[in-house]
Amino acid sequence: MPALLAEDLLNEMIPPLKGTDSAGKAARWLDEFHVAQLPVLDNRHYRGLVTEADLADFDDPETPLSEMPLGYADAFVRPDQHFYRVMELAIENKIQLVPVVDEHQEYAGVVTIADALAAFGQQPAGGQGGIIVLTMEERDYSLTQISRYVEENNAKIMSALVAQDEVDPHRIRLTLKLNTDNLTRITATLERFGYVVTAQFSGTAVANDDEQERYDALLRYLSV
Repeated sequence: MPALLAEDLLNEMIPPLKGTDSAGKAARWLDEFHVAQLPVLDNRHYRGLVTEADLADFDDPETPLSEMPLGYADAFVRPDQHFYRVMELAIENKIQLVPVVDEHQEYAGVVTIADALAAFGQQPAGGQGGIIVLTMEERDYSLTQISRYVEENNAKIMSALVAQDEVDPHRIRLTLKLNTDNLTRITATLERFGYVVTAQFSGTAVANDDEQERYDALLRYLSV
């Protein structure tokens, strides 16, 4: 499988903000697009990410973003960087999306951690056990029921992380770390009962030290 680059995973649904946009507009867009950060541009050049915490410090919703101090100005990747680097930056900075910026500092788009996770699920990785990422309606979430389906296939859930789906606020994303890397029967069982498997990956493949480190970092990220 050819390496996936940041430019291959750009999320077209998440727009950038401009310095002339107001704090109120930024707050509305964070809510509308169900994200915790959004990139801010100055004439197509990336300035940084505006966050919910940034906006909480400003009482006037008309305050332009150009007057606000922004963080994460150095948290970006180049279009031709491997998607592993996207995941590393997201983990290091605890951010939900990573801007993609070209050599002229012009903004190209963003890659979300969910998209990077899905790409990770298509790659061989080192480590023990496996990981499955599911999406479902909030009302369908029952870890007890899901555990039963997993255990019926002679496996156990070692850890679970629940997060809101970035696309649909009425759905959640559930990431499961299992004690087995044989995921075929488990995913088939979950899909038979209506769960949507969006990514899966295991530690069966022989990996080099760099891939092992990235896999371990991902497991730490998912265990937070």
